[in-house]
Amino acid sequence: MLKQRVLTASVLAPLVIAGIFFLPFQLFIIAVASVTLLGHWEWTKFVASSSRVGAFALPAIVLLGSAFLLPVTGNGLDISSFNGGAIALVGALWWLLATGMVLKYPKGASWWANNAALQQGFGVLTLLPFLWSVLLLRAYHYELEPYLGAKLVLIVCLLVWSADTGAYFAGKRFGKRKMAPSVSPNKTVEGLIGGLIASVAVTIGAAHYFSIPFSSLPMLGIVALVTSFASVLGDLAESMFKRVAGVKDSGSILPGHGGILDRIDSLTAAFPVFTVLYFWLV
Repeated sequence: MLKQRVLTASVLAPLVIAGIFFLPFQLFIIAVASVTLLGHWEWTKFVASSSRVGAFALPAIVLLGSAFLLPVTGNGLDISSFNGGAIALVGALWWLLATGMVLKYPKGASWWANNAALQQGFGVLTLLPFLWSVLLLRAYHYELEPYLGAKLVLIVCLLVWSADTGAYFAGKRFGKRKMAPSVSPNKTVEGLIGGLIASVAVTIGAAHYFSIPFSSLPMLGIVALVTSFASVLGDLAESMFKRVAGVKDSGSILPGHGGILDRIDSLTAAFPVFTVLYFWLV
């Protein structure tokens, strides 16, 4: 399984990085929106509905409709008229609620476990802020430095990938204490610590390498630490929704990784949180 995951990642990572840096912004919107819609189609497996198409329709309209609100210009977004930061903030607040849901699971799941409307809403709160925060970061300071936004998007990806890798190897080597056994029995406290350390180190190193502006090194470390922790919550939240739905993987499109949601679950939490913290603190 590890070999399959590495092979898939070795193909996907260069494609993702190339898309982040070299796709024209309009095509970048289409690419991210397509990934978001695929993720939402997989989310319908978590919804207590007799029809996946029916569970997909309204949230898909919301997700697609939001794209028409983007003030796209020839070079990117008109940041002065873009309210994506508010949507990113909604996403960050949603992950605070999701944290409580994970901590209380399974006892606290009774109010939403069989409610299709709430489950659809959770999907929108997960995927819509992800879409807008990726686009907001990608467009940031386009006029001043064409690749600054792309570097920020890549920083978040590197942060999440290093947290996932660090947690895997630290958990394998040192893991003893279960972090959330009712949600994800294989995750350990030691793995969490290893992932947090790896993500902070990689973020600081990458920010220095890419000349990313930030107010202070400690502040950047705090942003990386909080974002990394949020990425873990994204993974745990998806595991919780899969357990309630009796689903092992969200899909099978990515060998070794499962579905699109299985690959971007951590990113759906990391991007809104990083976007809010970076704009406010760094």
